[in-house]
Amino acid sequence: MRKFRALSLLLLLTGCGAPRAYQRAQEADTLEAYRAYLRENPEGDEAEAVQVRVSELEFEEASKLHTVVAYKRFLEAHPEAAKASAARALLEGLRFNAAKEAGTAAALRQFLKDHPDGAQRDEAQRLLKQAELKEVATTKDTRQLRAYLQEAPDDPRRLEVESRLDDETFSRAETAGATQLFAYLRDFPAGRYREQAKVRLLALEVEGLLVSGLLEEAEARVAGHPLGMKLKDFPARLARARAERTALQSSEPLAQASQVGHYLRSLEDLKRALVAPDPMDRWQAAQELGQHVSVRAVDPLLETFRMGRNPLVRQRALESLQTVLRALPGPVAEYEVAVRLESLREKANSAELYLSMAALLDLSGRMAEAATEYQRAFAPEDPDPVVLRRWVQVREERRQLFSAAVAARQLSLWALRVARDESISPEGGVPLASARQLCAAARNARFASETIARARKASTEFPEDLDGFAVMAAEALKLSEARLADAELVLREQTPGARTCGDDAVGERLENAVSQRREALRTVGTKLPKLAPLLLQVARERDPSPEVRTEAAARLSALGVP
Repeated sequence: MRKFRALSLLLLLTGCGAPRAYQRAQEADTLEAYRAYLRENPEGDEAEAVQVRVSELEFEEASKLHTVVAYKRFLEAHPEAAKASAARALLEGLRFNAAKEAGTAAALRQFLKDHPDGAQRDEAQRLLKQAELKEVATTKDTRQLRAYLQEAPDDPRRLEVESRLDDETFSRAETAGATQLFAYLRDFPAGRYREQAKVRLLALEVEGLLVSGLLEEAEARVAGHPLGMKLKDFPARLARARAERTALQSSEPLAQASQVGHYLRSLEDLKRALVAPDPMDRWQAAQELGQHVSVRAVDPLLETFRMGRNPLVRQRALESLQTVLRALPGPVAEYEVAVRLESLREKANSAELYLSMAALLDLSGRMAEAATEYQRAFAPEDPDPVVLRRWVQVREERRQLFSAAVAARQLSLWALRVARDESISPEGGVPLASARQLCAAARNARFASETIARARKASTEFPEDLDGFAVMAAEALKLSEARLADAELVLREQTPGARTCGDDAVGERLENAVSQRREALRTVGTKLPKLAPLLLQVARERDPSPEVRTEAAARLSALGVP
């Protein structure tokens, strides 16, 4: 106040004279009066003096309230004021007292973050260490336990903390599934639950054999494994699997008609067809193999996806692998993915193996991890059409339509290059592989063109770019279909009756099989009442068709079976 009055006197002595508005504000000496003056005279000669007095009054007001909010507001308004340092000290004191009273590591960390060089820094750091010790003694947060072990390697209670981390990690892994169990075994090479983890993984492996109908293999695995005797529920689970197989092997035509296996070639026949000379045989075999809900279908499909040459063969293998993993029981599917990922992590050193890891991660819902592996396997100068197609699907699912169109454009470019490069000559003949490659180009070109069309219809983002994409996609589709027609004409001249790209006999057979299974399940409850519950349960739990599973669930509900 003394400084303010001295400044006022100086103004009077220099002959400036305080304007009447200023005199009224000075006489009132309130925040409201000074603020009113500043609103009316923001550039007045006395404005600086008024600003000084306002900061003094606002500090007095903040001091009376003595709250964190009050001091923060003052500092935001007057960061360079004479009272700013005092306000900062008072604010720090309030925050320190609040953090000290809370007594939690989080509160003390926040205080140190807000005041890294404050007067109470050393005391706060001392209290933080005490709080961390207290929390570590009771926490179940494995991340917090790991962080503490990293930050305090010489703590005398390290063994106790490591033991509790072992307990908590295994407890979570046991309920989480195979992925976390494998991670536990990696992270705790001397963990005391290693045997329990291995028993649980063995149980998942055996369950996969049982649900795949491989009962003898399951028995042999349990009998020959050192931990087999630890699977206490195996006898009961084996008895149930035998009852299921008895029902499935019934000679009743209706019982057979309700099962997907009744309509399929055997696994062994299909695996042989995966290496047939004609790529069409291979992609149709891969398509049909996906209807076998068996752990024995996973490796052939994964290998075909990884090593196949024709994109349609690999595309069908990837789609079928997804079908199998979705139809297997969730814990079994996770085990089948996790055990292969463990193996691949140890030896992955090529684009093909990175691609296998990407597919497994992708199909198990771990898209963020899959994207990294897809990227490692991807060659921009020679893009993989199967991966491009998958990227289109994922981005459309996420409603990222322009990004989907960008990937579709790349797929169109691939199709265009294939259409231009494949050699067709009546004189020299046309290899069957070339016709099948052009089939892949034409189908992918159509897929890409339809994707871009959807993006143009639904999105206004970069419309000029989408228009250009559409023109290029139309060119790729037109040329690939024309080249395919030329190749197949030569092919049929050389081999009358040769199948063409449009042949979908296997797809039609599988589609008809879905209708027939649904029809069988509608009547099995009344015509085969004793077998019906088991037949319907197997169909509900493991049929590859969502429509059939839904039908089976409805029929079980009608029978009153949970």
